[in-house]
Amino acid sequence: MGIILKKGKDIAIKRNHPWVFSGAIAEIEDKLNDGDFVEVFDFQRNSLGFGHFHFGSIAIRMIGKSHESDPGKLFSDRIQKAYQFRTMIGFTNNDSTTCFRLIHGEGDGLSGLIIDIYGDTAIIQCHTVGMHRMIGTISETLQTIFGDKLTAIYDKSKESLPDNYSRNMLNSYLLGAGSKAIVLENNMQFEVNWETGQKTGFFLDQRDNRLLLQKYCKARKVLNTFCYSGGFSLFALEGGATSVDSVDVSEKAIVLCKNNIELNFPGTENHHEYAADVLDWLKENNQIYDVIVVDPPAFAKSLEKRHNAVQAYKRLNIAAIKSLAPNGILFTFSCSQVVDKQLFYDTIVSAAMECNRNVRVLHHLTQPADHPINLFHPEGSYLKGLVLFVE
Repeated sequence: MGIILKKGKDIAIKRNHPWVFSGAIAEIEDKLNDGDFVEVFDFQRNSLGFGHFHFGSIAIRMIGKSHESDPGKLFSDRIQKAYQFRTMIGFTNNDSTTCFRLIHGEGDGLSGLIIDIYGDTAIIQCHTVGMHRMIGTISETLQTIFGDKLTAIYDKSKESLPDNYSRNMLNSYLLGAGSKAIVLENNMQFEVNWETGQKTGFFLDQRDNRLLLQKYCKARKVLNTFCYSGGFSLFALEGGATSVDSVDVSEKAIVLCKNNIELNFPGTENHHEYAADVLDWLKENNQIYDVIVVDPPAFAKSLEKRHNAVQAYKRLNIAAIKSLAPNGILFTFSCSQVVDKQLFYDTIVSAAMECNRNVRVLHHLTQPADHPINLFHPEGSYLKGLVLFVE
């Protein structure tokens, strides 16, 4: 099955960008189904490689070069290389950190696929039909690579796939069972429930940033907003914070946070958790903090919603800056892919200007090494963060 591109529309692929948009297609040689593995040609019928076809704006997600026509071998090779890379950077046999991302979509050459490892369990999340149609090969490859170190594989793809494909499917175990585990991140214990938790159960992408926060919390009063399961709160306590308040609108998140605090700091009186809207809390609580973490969910998942997202980030950061004591520290983040690094930076500048306080940038933050960014796919750089010193 083949797809021929319009003249000049092959440039992005030749520059190794993995997406082909529907407007670039000149001709479809065969009748295709959503998720089919197809060969892509330029207008002169030269092969450009292979990918998954989908009905939508991103019509093809490139996976292999022109010589990589066997999808089974291609997937096996890609996952094996990803495992070797995680071994090289110290994740596959790490006694202090037992959870990591094994496959990060385009960053590992497998657009539409996420695989996270929690101890002896692998969580697969497919974001495209083509990826999910390869779920058997993916599961078999994981079992071959990990051997008896892997006791369970859970497919958590239903919510991330198109409704017309996933409406009759369920998230399910492809190997073993067990809905949760206690894992380590830099020697801190976290209970992760991949069946009911957000994403694959935990936000692995803030690992390095949580550890950095620890260095700024000694003898300081800390607020962790959008706390979810309390990751930043734990590292603030480990860093010697005199008090930590954790706020999230979700009662379920507050329970997770409370459980993790008790797991690591049993009986502590330095932590308090609150189920509340974060912006309301910042505006109405009238407390002043030495360190504040602002780590909201993605405010925009499409370009049409970007303006509203920017305004939301601005309001939120204005309220946070106003709640900081003199010489306070603000950790602020955006995980909205459509809000790029410069736009996020400009938004925080605008918020600081409105507060009329002197602010210095201490760190530019991003996602960790197990969430690699394909150099030719800048869209993969989704996590942006700043550490600010606010006088």
